[in-house]
Amino acid sequence: MIEDIFAKFDGAFAKNTIRAYRSDFVQYRNWCLQNNQEPIPTTAETMAMYVDYLSENNKSATIRRRINSLGTALKLSKNNDPTKQPEVILALKRMHRKIGRAQEQATPLTKTLLKQLLNNCDNSIMGIRSQVLLRLGYETMRRRSELCAFKFEDIDCAHNDKPIIRLNFSKTDQYGTGKVLPISEELLNLLEKWKEIVGDEGYILRSINKHGHIGNSLNPASISTILKTLQEGLKTGSNQQPLSGHSFRVGAALDLLEQGEPLEKIMLRGGWQTGSTAMKYLRSWDLELF
Repeated sequence: MIEDIFAKFDGAFAKNTIRAYRSDFVQYRNWCLQNNQEPIPTTAETMAMYVDYLSENNKSATIRRRINSLGTALKLSKNNDPTKQPEVILALKRMHRKIGRAQEQATPLTKTLLKQLLNNCDNSIMGIRSQVLLRLGYETMRRRSELCAFKFEDIDCAHNDKPIIRLNFSKTDQYGTGKVLPISEELLNLLEKWKEIVGDEGYILRSINKHGHIGNSLNPASISTILKTLQEGLKTGSNQQPLSGHSFRVGAALDLLEQGEPLEKIMLRGGWQTGSTAMKYLRSWDLELF
């Protein structure tokens, strides 16, 4: 049943989105089987019980995402979607009162920290790849999957001869309208140097194993691991929280805000469609800390 449902989603959603929907549904189905409940068709009472169960060991953002995911999967597969019914709404309100709505914010990778990390990179193959990741992530303010999707063919020049890189798809542009992002001459020169090592076609970011073998692409999940490793190599700032894939977006947005850039420009650069979403990243941080 599960594969029949998600087979219909193929091509309509990004692969990562379908993977997340499938994972959320499988976890829900397993819970139902363990508790003698029917996953399909389901009821509001069953879904409310699931919310209560999730609130024991999960964060509120995770629970909201899972319930929204289940609602989408059920609705689009023409099954009863009880996630907006009173029993589920009340269960979510209980959950918020129990564990709160606070979300862990990604540690900002601001220009100051970026400079420290870049200075700590050598000119080995691994070091150059790290420099490319740091500059590309900070300058484009992209999500992990979007960073890993950039190809050398996407690098171009604008009408004023300034370097740009094309973003063909994004989380908020599932239909490939595309977007042009400015990059610096420093990043362009670094990309040319990297191109001489890995070739002038294919994905920009690549995996590198312990033997120095360069892969054809980089798994988005590896970005957080690379950033944490780079951060651990710093002699100072050991008290900082670990960096993550969202650190580029938060750090660059804070820098733009400190420079006096209007919220509209920050939203445009970061690809946020609403001011409330952009402010969610910014309101928890005091600029004086950076």
